[in-house]
Amino acid sequence: MNKLKKIGVSALAGSLAVCSANAADVSVTGSLAVTYTGLDSKEVTGNPMGMDNEFNFNISEEMDNGFGVSYFMNMGEQAGGMDSAKLSVDMGDLGTIAFDQGSGSGLENIDDMTPSANEEVFDGLDARTGITGLVGRLGSSGRFQYVNTFNGVKVDAAYGPGSAANSVDGSTSGSGEGGGYSVALTVAGDSVGMDGLTFGGGFGAMEAGTSNSDKDDMTVFATYASGPVSVGVQKSELTGGATGATETDSLRYSVAFNINESLAVSYGEVKTDYEATGSTTVEEEIDGIGFSYTMGSMKIAGNRNEGKNLGGSTGEAAADVDTEIKLSFAF
Repeated sequence: MNKLKKIGVSALAGSLAVCSANAADVSVTGSLAVTYTGLDSKEVTGNPMGMDNEFNFNISEEMDNGFGVSYFMNMGEQAGGMDSAKLSVDMGDLGTIAFDQGSGSGLENIDDMTPSANEEVFDGLDARTGITGLVGRLGSSGRFQYVNTFNGVKVDAAYGPGSAANSVDGSTSGSGEGGGYSVALTVAGDSVGMDGLTFGGGFGAMEAGTSNSDKDDMTVFATYASGPVSVGVQKSELTGGATGATETDSLRYSVAFNINESLAVSYGEVKTDYEATGSTTVEEEIDGIGFSYTMGSMKIAGNRNEGKNLGGSTGEAAADVDTEIKLSFAF
């Protein structure tokens, strides 16, 4: 995306108190999109047309000691309010420390590493929350993050104190969880002599809170790109959560193909076993195809995703189909 504008701000100390009053780089990027969404016949869809706009605000500044301070804020859904934000301090070889308000940190950043031409294969399906065995359950905001790379190994660690009550700033930092942490490791294949390969994994844990038992998350993944073809596989396990919660064991894989510089297509599947104590294991099955076609700043992309036994339930009510096509303009 191209920068909309870049301006100097001489009085930065009011918003970034740790910096001296030097000029900062300010940029706005984003996309404006018109969408078509088609659901299965059992659902009331109303008008299938809509908008899906996104705006990203970035401010960065170098401190007198050489550290870099940056602030990122995302606004989506027709700019209805802040979706996420992150304040980061880049300390060079010492790594980057950030305070994350929902933009992603730790294990959440590798929850699905399989390649796709557009959205994930579960996007838009009913009962999306809790399905597909996604890892990284530290809550949505108020998380500390540390990122650094050592000999080709990227370390992304997160810690959150957790709380069902509102934080002092008014936001909710959790959903009944206690304190927790997660660590994600990503290894570039060229560091081990295998160009095109990326692999890694991670682990996370959270203490019991007001309405949850202890949680443990684990995942491992590997992707490989050769020419226009990319393939990936990932296995994840989740235990604990709400009282009596089901443990999940998930396996996902996908293949993406760049037909040319503009057009890409993909296909992926996710199979997740829901293992409830004293109950029969139910396998959730999801598959989807995606495409994207880019012409400069304009892109048309879409998905058709289908799932059954969603969320570990059975029957017609636990099946869903979602079709989405989006025309977007990036800036």
